[in-house]
Amino acid sequence: MLTLFAASATAHAAAVDPARYTMVANGETVGHLRGEADGDTLRIDFHVDNNGRGPKHRETLTLSENGVPLVWRIEGTSLMGGPVEEQYGFADGVARWRSQADSGETPAPAAPLYVVNDASPWALIVYERLLRAQPDQRIDVVPGGRLRRETVTALPDIGGGLSLVRIVGLDLAPEYLALDRDGEVFALLGSAGTAIREGEEAAAQALAAAVAEAETARNVDLQHRLAGVHAEGFAVRDVRVFDPVAAAMSAPSTVVVRDGRIDRVVAVDAPLDAALAVYDGGGGVLLPGLHDMHAHTSIETGWWYLAAGVTTIRDMGNDNQRLADLMRRIEAGELAGPRIVRNGFLEGRSPYSARNGVVADTLEEALQAVRDYARDGFWQIKLYNSMPPDWVPAIAAEAHRLGLGVTGHVPAFTTPDAMIEAGYDEIAHFNQLALGWVLEEGEDTRTPLRLTAMARLAGLDLQASPRVARSLALMRERGTALDTTAVILERLMLSRAGGISPGGEHFLDHMPVSYRRFRYRTYVPDLTPELDRDYHVGVEKMLEAMKLLHDNGVPLLPGTDDGTGFTVHREIELYARALGNADALRAGTVGAATYLGLADNYGTLAPGQAADFFLVPGDPLQDIDAIRKVRLVSRAGHVYQPAAIYEALGVRPFVDAAERVR
Repeated sequence: MLTLFAASATAHAAAVDPARYTMVANGETVGHLRGEADGDTLRIDFHVDNNGRGPKHRETLTLSENGVPLVWRIEGTSLMGGPVEEQYGFADGVARWRSQADSGETPAPAAPLYVVNDASPWALIVYERLLRAQPDQRIDVVPGGRLRRETVTALPDIGGGLSLVRIVGLDLAPEYLALDRDGEVFALLGSAGTAIREGEEAAAQALAAAVAEAETARNVDLQHRLAGVHAEGFAVRDVRVFDPVAAAMSAPSTVVVRDGRIDRVVAVDAPLDAALAVYDGGGGVLLPGLHDMHAHTSIETGWWYLAAGVTTIRDMGNDNQRLADLMRRIEAGELAGPRIVRNGFLEGRSPYSARNGVVADTLEEALQAVRDYARDGFWQIKLYNSMPPDWVPAIAAEAHRLGLGVTGHVPAFTTPDAMIEAGYDEIAHFNQLALGWVLEEGEDTRTPLRLTAMARLAGLDLQASPRVARSLALMRERGTALDTTAVILERLMLSRAGGISPGGEHFLDHMPVSYRRFRYRTYVPDLTPELDRDYHVGVEKMLEAMKLLHDNGVPLLPGTDDGTGFTVHREIELYARALGNADALRAGTVGAATYLGLADNYGTLAPGQAADFFLVPGDPLQDIDAIRKVRLVSRAGHVYQPAAIYEALGVRPFVDAAERVR
């Protein structure tokens, strides 16, 4: 039932006061959020430039006297430059809206709360004010869903004394706000980034730490509730065990686990020790845990990965201190999450720099960052778009001297071939390789061109192109790998306003309404029917190129550049389209483990191996979609029931949990 606000519908802009905020990322200013009163209207300017991209909105907002939106208009561009135009209004007893995701209307005797699809962080200010005024701090919203406000903690030593609150129900993780002593918003910390009151930017780091502490406490509690711990071991009975090396299934078996490792695999009817907990596999298939070879993880993503059967990830760039703490807590069993292999993010300074990891102003700073990453146990260095190409040979040589690999984007104004010759062991993202086949000299890949130029693949003959042939020969000769992230490229190229992005049909209708609606959008700018065709052909050319690379012995690494297991499933599905089911499953399990140097313990299921696996009811060799229906996951000695995880996180489960029978 909708929450209705029966007060006067008289326009009243001052229900949310004008304010000015700075958008901050990794300690640096990347934009602004400003609200200015204009009569009975609040005009909002939201602008972000980070890594050559970012949303840029202008909004007009008219509120009732008790702060309920009566009119909300948003125009501008989204992350990669795609158009944004959204309108909402309540008049004559009807709420009407039109956004990239959908359009609709609902009759109501008084104004309901509309949740904006292309919101700037300012929307959180509106929602929080209204939630605070409700006796139970809950509101049912249109087009659907329910928001909840929770008071988290007092922060007496930050900003003159703040209180930290969060809003639950908008996305996969809570959105946080810091309020001053007068109840005004001091900072917003959520999915859109950090917006902090102008002049108070120095407090951003302390606030981020407070949010991290709050999220840690929330997720520690979830781990206590959802992780099955069996001190005497456990068994999964009546399963067929998938061998990714042979691409074969075992006879019906029972797998016994002790101390986080596979103790033995026995006949399905073999007697079991009385102390073992036993789960009924129902004749399903047990697979080695999947890998995401291109992740940017957080506390929250651990649950989404585990629920999808992803037990190892490679983090390609993060807040280094926070990631180290997260890894420590995961391995100690305090938090849920996959095993994490760390790459050290290293960027050069430019107006387009990504604010992540280390941003170096000089070559010596970059070399020192390499040494620091080696000292701290990172696995590779990841270079980025603004890195000066002439620094790369020295950086790669130092990394190799210290035992680190080198991967990354291809810096602007050079080519993937040149970077492989300079010392790259791997290219991150298929488009970073393919841009070398379609760009003209002087084109700047620090901009959204690194996505939009993928449309040019439509006119490229992969078999006849000298550029393709040279890259292929060089990668084969040097043993250079490719981290594909095909799923994120497909999403960015083919998502369209009002439609479900490819692969989204498998999970989006299970998700919270705001998460779902936000994915019904067009990311690419200036779309025409001709460009639409070229992007679709470009995705097919990407899959054709993956097959060509694979057949020539180039290691392909399935990764997502995302934080949910749903996209790992889609990445494996795209691999299956390009390579076939067996090779797709091999790449996502033992292939990735071998590349990471972990195959002695992970990637296959045999006595002595780590018990990282997941259970599905179907046979993914016959139907790759079977990997989406995960009934049980084992990771680091803990047993997880994905159905219980999804219910705890506000997601409708995809399949029933495996039953514990003893």
